[in-house]
Amino acid sequence: MSVKVIIPTPLRPYAGKRDSTEVKAGTVGEALGRLTTEFGDLRKHLFTEDGKLRSFVNVYVNDEDIRYLAKENTPTKDGDTISIVPSIAGGSSFFTIVVSTASPQLVIPSVARNLLFALCLLDLHLLAFFCI
Repeated sequence: MSVKVIIPTPLRPYAGKRDSTEVKAGTVGEALGRLTTEFGDLRKHLFTEDGKLRSFVNVYVNDEDIRYLAKENTPTKDGDTISIVPSIAGGSSFFTIVVSTASPQLVIPSVARNLLFALCLLDLHLLAFFCI
C-alpha cells in the first residue's frame, strides 16, 4: 500500500528538501521507518535513542491524531496521507504561544491571565451599561 508522507518545513533540510514522499507501508510505524531509512538524518529528529517517537512530534493519518488511534500501529491503506507536525514553542515573557496545527494553545502567565480576566469583566460591564 502506498501512502504519502508530508514532511514539514523545519524537517525538509534533513529529507533532501522534499515536501513529501511516497512509501509502501501497512502501518504508520512502517511508513516512518521507511521514511527514516530513505532519509537517515530525519531519524534523530523524529525518534529518541531508544526508538520511540519523540513527544513533541505529532503524527496524523488523514487528519486523525495517531495518539488517539493505535499510535505507531495505526493501520494505513492505499492513498492515505501521513502528516508529521512538530510542536513549536516560543514567544515573549508575557505570552508563550505553543503552535500545532491540530491544537494551537496560548499559554498565559497568571499576571497576564488576571489582567485579561479584569478586561473581560470591564467589557461585560460596559456591554450591560449600553444595553440598559
